[in-house]
Amino acid sequence: MRKFGLIGKPLTHSFSKKYFEEKFQREKISDCSYDLFELNNIEEFPSLIKSNPELVGLNVTIPYKESVIPFLDDLDEGAKEIGAVNCIRVENGKLIGYNTDCHGFEDSLVKFFDKNTSKGETGETVLKSPLGDLGVFILGTGGSSKAVCYVLRKMKLPFCNVSRNSKDGYITYDEIFSQLKSFNLFINTTPLGMFPKVDVSPKIPYELLSGNDFLFDLVYNPTETEFLKRGREKGAKTKNGLEMLELQAEKSWEIWNS
Repeated sequence: MRKFGLIGKPLTHSFSKKYFEEKFQREKISDCSYDLFELNNIEEFPSLIKSNPELVGLNVTIPYKESVIPFLDDLDEGAKEIGAVNCIRVENGKLIGYNTDCHGFEDSLVKFFDKNTSKGETGETVLKSPLGDLGVFILGTGGSSKAVCYVLRKMKLPFCNVSRNSKDGYITYDEIFSQLKSFNLFINTTPLGMFPKVDVSPKIPYELLSGNDFLFDLVYNPTETEFLKRGREKGAKTKNGLEMLELQAEKSWEIWNS
């Protein structure tokens, strides 16, 4: 029996176990299992690996996408550049880190703007809003935000990082108002609004949103977060993170079985 699983904390929000168990059943894969491994801290990770010799692949979620890296033997080039890992392959006793969030996010974002997508001169994907060029607010500074930054750089989209605290290279939520004319896509990479704390949302000026704006939430549980609901009520186009989850999960499966 080949064992796969997810590490993080908390995991009450996770859809991964259900997703992979349904995949195993649908595709008649009988020699695999997928479990949830909630770690109180990342220092428990080596013990998890030692006590589960059947493990051949792991996904990584909040808050360990960055802190797990020192425990790995190697990283693929994308994970090195991003600085965050959400997929681990166990190969001949070695732990190799990958980032499949970037694949899932890029493909899902392109589908969000499917009628306003083209190819640049060097082959990169070019996204535009129906009204012209896109500018992006990235809400949050964790491991998921790093994968989003990686994709946006590749697409040559201008973006602005937003943090609760003032620091170099970031603006605070209170400073969003002054940048609104240049940015019209908001991407939430924080866990705000995730089950069970569904009544909270990032502090953006919702009252100024309109049908010209786009909100993408990496959270997928609930289906419509408070962030997306408040944006939709102002006419903004919205999308949650479920498709991204499914796309990154399939990329993880590809890596584990390559």
